[in-house]
Amino acid sequence: MFSIIGAIISGLIVGVLARFFYPGEVGMSWLWTIGLGIAGSLLAGLIVNRGRAGFSSAGWIASILGAMALIFLGRTLGWG
Repeated sequence: MFSIIGAIISGLIVGVLARFFYPGEVGMSWLWTIGLGIAGSLLAGLIVNRGRAGFSSAGWIASILGAMALIFLGRTLGWG
């Protein structure tokens, strides 16, 4: 139960930071922001951490960059 709450909170933080650092306006709801952060974290976690658990500053940076890549992909495909 706590891992789900932790994923939602960290997803919110990563999503908000990705929206802040992404150039231009990113119009999406808080729910989409949380989903974006979680998806960016999963994408980056597969690449950077390779299954290792624990806090990593490189993992946070990669999560934000992964979420920014998903924003770019969504805009390129016309989703936002």
